[in-house]
Amino acid sequence: MNTLITFLGRVPKGENGYRTTSYDFGDGSQYDPTAFFGWTLLERDRPDRLVVLGTAGSMWDHLFESDFDFGAEAEEERLALTEGVEKQTVTADLLDSLAPMLGRRLGIEVRLELIPFCRTADEQVKLLRVLADHVGNGAEVDLDVTHGYRHLPMLGLLSALHLRRVRDAQIRHIWYGAYDPDTEKAPVHDLNGLLEIADWLEALAVYDHTGDYGVFGTLLGKEIGGELEDAAFLETVNRIGQARSRVRSVLKKIEGEALPGGPAAALFRPELERRLAWAEVEHFYARQRQLCLEYLDRGRYQKAVLVGWEAFTTRLLQEHGGLNPLNHDHRKQVCEKFEERERNMKPRSTKWLHYDNLRRLRNAIAHGSEPKGDEVQSALSGAQAMRSFLHPLLEHLLPEP
Repeated sequence: MNTLITFLGRVPKGENGYRTTSYDFGDGSQYDPTAFFGWTLLERDRPDRLVVLGTAGSMWDHLFESDFDFGAEAEEERLALTEGVEKQTVTADLLDSLAPMLGRRLGIEVRLELIPFCRTADEQVKLLRVLADHVGNGAEVDLDVTHGYRHLPMLGLLSALHLRRVRDAQIRHIWYGAYDPDTEKAPVHDLNGLLEIADWLEALAVYDHTGDYGVFGTLLGKEIGGELEDAAFLETVNRIGQARSRVRSVLKKIEGEALPGGPAAALFRPELERRLAWAEVEHFYARQRQLCLEYLDRGRYQKAVLVGWEAFTTRLLQEHGGLNPLNHDHRKQVCEKFEERERNMKPRSTKWLHYDNLRRLRNAIAHGSEPKGDEVQSALSGAQAMRSFLHPLLEHLLPEP
């Protein structure tokens, strides 16, 4: 079901009624001049429901005047409506009594809804709640912000984002007819591109919090998006080398080329490339170290510990030389040799103390076992304690290459 939600403003009324305007969609279509853009959108898009939002002083009387001839139907209510508009005292009960009559004339469901002036945070939140009440789950929505107060287009965008999140609504268009006093016409703009920018902002925020660049998948088309989703999966199962291969493939494809996803994707290209830059680090240890520190910064402590452990093991392999960092037996071998050497040292080295703490923390996190040692137990007590524990540990075990 498609719902058109439109705002009704308050404009001066002359002797011949409200000023009419010709709206131009830029596609050659022709529509009769009208004082209310909602009528043009009804003719163009033919929605299943119409929701008109306005304040107690909006031009509600126009909905029942020149564009339709209601004869003597609900004459007293319409006269009361005209008086209420003049005094800015229109009530919800009066609108509710007139909405069915307008709905019968239009042949669709009509709801006329009073809204506050939206000057305060409470009133702005109320507007979002009102819109959500009029939209069903999964509904298609066209939003027209032409006739609202000057600050309402901003709230309209927030409303669109809110409806997508809480109602899983598909926002087809955000219409705005910009009146030009010189031509007395109004070119119509579809502000839906702002939602694409919002999608990128949300994806960047999710990535910065989780490190999951799979969130960019739906924004970049099937091919590139699929590779990023694969890379995100491979990283979660600690296949860093394979993840890197997918990410490098993406970086190569978007280098110097127009990104799928339109202008919004081009705007955020530098941010996307910066977040994928780890894959260009040549050495295996350096890549693991960078990922480990990024996980720590994002608060993904389990990944930071597990990748940090693997990074230290890779560093041991490099120190020995001639061993394969992807070979499980070789990785196990160098850890065992390191532990044997360090255990025989008196006193124990600082490296051993940090290694032992990391090992015990890794076991506690990976297996859910009871942590051993006061330091590890303390680290597991809270995020700040974990950060304070890991930062000096990783700084010592994972120096810059």
